[in-house]
Amino acid sequence: MNVNYVAEGPEGGEVVVFSGSLGSDLRMWELQAEPLAENGFRVVRYDHRGHGDSPVPAAPYSIADLGGDLIELLDTLDVPRAHVVGLSLGGMTGMWAGANASKRIASLVLCCTSAKLGPPESWAERARKVRADGTGSIAEAIVSRWVTPAYHRMHPERVDYLRQMVTDTSDEGYAACCGAIERMDLTGDLPKISAPTLVISGTEDRATPPDHGQRIADAIPGARLEIVEGAAHLGNVEQSSRFTQLILEHLKAA
Repeated sequence: MNVNYVAEGPEGGEVVVFSGSLGSDLRMWELQAEPLAENGFRVVRYDHRGHGDSPVPAAPYSIADLGGDLIELLDTLDVPRAHVVGLSLGGMTGMWAGANASKRIASLVLCCTSAKLGPPESWAERARKVRADGTGSIAEAIVSRWVTPAYHRMHPERVDYLRQMVTDTSDEGYAACCGAIERMDLTGDLPKISAPTLVISGTEDRATPPDHGQRIADAIPGARLEIVEGAAHLGNVEQSSRFTQLILEHLKAA
């Protein structure tokens, strides 16, 4: 699986891989890429399988498949070990990699994510709807959970941009990733993670509320939880300065 990616920052810098949300592409991390590159990190952003400009293989997908794509990307880049920052589906991918390919993971930042996100039937229903009506049919509902109403009012052009990002996602790729989340249970893997881990949750996140982050932080040895005020599910966009600050502090400490 040769996923689409971009790499920025000094070639000799420590590598930080950014893994995105369901229904997004690598552009969702553009507010973090430049500050990290300016701080000397080699920043790699990529599209999950079935998203952006990455291939859309046939379903079914699993979180292990997505985690394997991440490790294969490191192989492609000839990177033996990297920091991984993931949000939502990207955080799930990071947790899998941290538990199953620990030698490849220098540290983890797990944003607005969950180790088990039910109920399974809701993901099956969402996949059915997308296959029948396309990602555009759910784009408005998705973006309403990505950002708060206040952000929506203040940044309508940015919200339009995010809505189009969802709409442009492959119907089959999105639906197949819904299936991966439907069948996912990483709770038993969390104690296996040895990389220094920061978990970030948002107070306004209806998709993965802070209690999901708390359970992750409680289960990973030595993990720390930070809760960001005024952040919905795409907290790195809505509260970009705070998320970037927390990510940088964690990477430098790690």
